[in-house]
Amino acid sequence: MNVEEIREFALSLENVTEGFPFGNNTLVFKVRGKIFLLMSLSSEIPSFNVKCDPERALELREQYSSVIPGYHMNKKHWNTVMVDGQLTRRQIQEFIIHSYELVRPGKRA
Repeated sequence: MNVEEIREFALSLENVTEGFPFGNNTLVFKVRGKIFLLMSLSSEIPSFNVKCDPERALELREQYSSVIPGYHMNKKHWNTVMVDGQLTRRQIQEFIIHSYELVRPGKRA
């Protein structure tokens, strides 16, 4: 997937908005005001950050070399996912959906 395909997929989820609150190099996706996806627009290899529960974060980092610890201002569990050809379209979509489900209203945060 490329940056535009990831953007289109994220926007296809219910109640998702996008913006550039951190400058023009990071696109942020929110569901009802809560961030679930950060996408860098300035790196050579496309990458994005998704929120994870601690167990899933560890599992993904062990399973995929394209998944590395991510950092965010609220110090929750995030992973940086490098879109480098190692991951399938479905795997990328699953990472995004998991993050979306964690912050969606009525779900645990």
